[in-house]
Order: sequence, then structure tokens, then C-alpha cells
Amino acid sequence: MKSTELINQPLHKSFIHYVSLSLFSMLGLSLYILADTFFIANGVGQDGLTALNLVIPVYNVLNGLGLMLGMGGATLYAISQGKNEREESRQIFTSTLIIGTGSGIIFTVLGLLFIDPLLQMLGATGNILPLAKNYFGIILLFSVFFVVNNIVVCFVRNDGNPQLAMTGMLVGSLANIVLDYLFIFPLEMGMEGAALATATSPIISLLILTFHKPFPKRQLAFSTVNWKINPFLSTLSIGFPSFITEFSSGLVIFMFNIVILELSGNVGVAAYGIIANISLVCVAIFTGIGQGIQPIVSVNFGAKKHTNIIHLMTYGFSTALILGILFYGIGLVYSDTITQWFNSENDAVLAAITKKGIALYFMAFLFMGLNIVSIAFFSAVAKPKQSFILSLLRGLILVIPLLFILSSFFGLTGVWLTLPFTEGLTLLLTIYFIRRYFKKANRLLLE
Repeated sequence: MKSTELINQPLHKSFIHYVSLSLFSMLGLSLYILADTFFIANGVGQDGLTALNLVIPVYNVLNGLGLMLGMGGATLYAISQGKNEREESRQIFTSTLIIGTGSGIIFTVLGLLFIDPLLQMLGATGNILPLAKNYFGIILLFSVFFVVNNIVVCFVRNDGNPQLAMTGMLVGSLANIVLDYLFIFPLEMGMEGAALATATSPIISLLILTFHKPFPKRQLAFSTVNWKINPFLSTLSIGFPSFITEFSSGLVIFMFNIVILELSGNVGVAAYGIIANISLVCVAIFTGIGQGIQPIVSVNFGAKKHTNIIHLMTYGFSTALILGILFYGIGLVYSDTITQWFNSENDAVLAAITKKGIALYFMAFLFMGLNIVSIAFFSAVAKPKQSFILSLLRGLILVIPLLFILSSFFGLTGVWLTLPFTEGLTLLLTIYFIRRYFKKANRLLLE
């Protein structure tokens, strides 16, 4: 869909179309780890689940790197399209892809050089260390594909082909699930099998995304790059909130693992692994809403359609709130069923910790979606300052101090309450930023 068609199409249709497809794409992305969690829990056991959860923070950094470049570059691409600057938009795509490839290679080299001290820093010791190393070593070898896939998905979506972006992510995830079962059970490859299954997903997704080339409305193409520092810095500044969101998720998991190891040992980390990985799916869905409205908001921002931007923000907020209530309700009603899926050894302690954790931790979903959608919204209208502040607040500034304060007073219960308190407090500032933006937009409409 060309930028002019996107602007002229009824707004609610564009919203439903882009958000639904983006949501399913991000759902597919999150299933990389959730499928590993399920099959490792049932095929390797509690130690494998603990090892996986200790490795996830580094995976979040890798995923965040791709999303930062993809969201930042694709937002600039969409704004350029809205201004009819075709050559500029193609240079943005080409340079982002080159930078992403180089970043993935550097990530692989550094990760392999320091794999043992890195995993030990994450808390992998004893019999957990070889399991974590087997999984993480394979993921590192495929770092470039994870980064480049996230970049290309964002650009294809912004180039008017969200269906293909969704298809690539979902087919890649489906392949991951099938291969997880095949490698872990019939072939008995354990952690290596789970990692290999996950690593094939972005490759399959990229192969599917190559079908964008004959897309009749395609504007995306390679171009000679005139390397300039300002577009690169703009890409990083706009996409940085997406990186902070992913990085903070990894940092939170890391810090939670350290605290929980002290309070409940490996069984507590395994319980948190179940809760955190289910949470990643919900976070991915909220991120999908934000990424879905981003192309429409960015194009309307480039075309100075302020009324459309306000309506899109309202749609995004409403969708996030409804889904947040739904996720929390599912957690309360089906906590026993969820726990049993990942408790193949029928460990009563694991079941009790997980059930209580779900009831408390899932309260964060009531506020989380509103914060994540707002962060994507401010990036889409080229206001990285607000996005950065909100991302930093929920990802670092609040969550880490609250974790130590609440856990010191309330033990494991305090750990589970950390995220709801963090998201609730962040929402207060989110509402302030949104109200200020709406007031400014309304003044522009009156001029």
C-alpha cells in the first residue's frame, strides 16, 4: 500500500489491518522462546528450564538490537515516504541493513569469545552451565539472521505489505515449534536441538520476505548510500526506545534471577522462567499494537494529518487496555493449567510458587500495554525524548530499585509485585505526556 493510499483509506480499516497483522507477527516472534520453554521443560526437565531462563537476557539484547535498527530505520523510511522523498527512503533502508549485518557479526564474535564468563555472570553454575552453553552457543552463531530478520520485517511492514511480514514471522515460528519437537524428542538433541530449532526461524522468515520483491506496490529497494551521521543518529534515537524495551526485559529477567536464586534457589528460577516467558508473549502482543500503528501514524505525521494521529492513539490505547484485562483474567482463571503445561516432573513446590506468581505478576498487564503503545506512538511522531524517558523509567529507573526494596520486605511476594508497581507508576507519566501532546495537537488544528 502506497503512502497516499494509506492516508486516504478509512482510518479504522488501516488500524485493524496493520495492527492485526503486526500483532500476529510479534506473537510469532515471541513463540521462539515460549516453544523452547515448553519443550525444554517437558524434554529436558527443570534444570533445562532454569538454564534457558538464565540465557534469555542476552537473547533480549540481540532481539532489541534488531528492533532498534528496524523500528528506527523503518520510521524514518515511512516519514520519507509521506514526504515523497523516494531516494532518501531507499538510502535509509540500505544503510540500516548494512549496519544491522555488521552489528550481528560483532555480536557473534564477542559472544563466542566471552561465552563462559558471560554465562557465569548470568548465574549459570554447576550442572546448569553446560546446558546454558549448549543452547547459547548455537544462538550466537545465527545472530546476524535474528538482527536482519527484525530489520526486514519492519521495513516490509512499512512498505505497505504487513501481510507478508506477518506470514514470515508466523511460518518461521511454526517451523520452530515443529523442529523443537523433532529435535528434542525423536532425535533426543536436548538443549542443542532447542537452540537449532530457534535459529532456523529467522532464516525461514527471511526467505519468505524475499517474496516482497515482486509486490506491485513496492517502493523498497537498494540504493547507493551517502553515509551521513545525522540519519544514522536519527535511526538510533527513534529506535532506541525499542531497544530499551527489549534490553530492560532482559535486564529485569537477569536481576529477578539473581534475587530469586537467593530466595528460592533453582526451583524459584524455574517458576519465574514459566511466568516470564508467558509474559513475553503478552509483551509481544502489546508491542505488536505499537508497531502496527507506527506506519500509519508516521505517514500521517509526515502528511501533517493531526486529527488522524489523535484517533489512532485512542484506538491503540483502547485495544491495549482491553487485552491487558483479558490477559490478567486468563492468568487468574487458568493458573493451574498453565503451570501444569511446564511442570512435567509434577513438582509441588514449583507448582505452588508459579501459581502465586501468576496471580500477582500478571497485574502488570493492566498498565503495561498502555505504556508500550505510548512508547511506540511517540517514536512514530519523531518524539524520541518521551519514548526514551518512558522506556528508561519502566525498564531501569523504577524496576530495579523496586525489586530490591519489595523483595527485602516481602520476600518472593515482593518480587512478583515489582512489575505491577513499575508499570503503574510509569503509566502516571505516560498519561501526562499523552495529555500534553493532545493539547499541542489540538492547538495546531485550530491554527
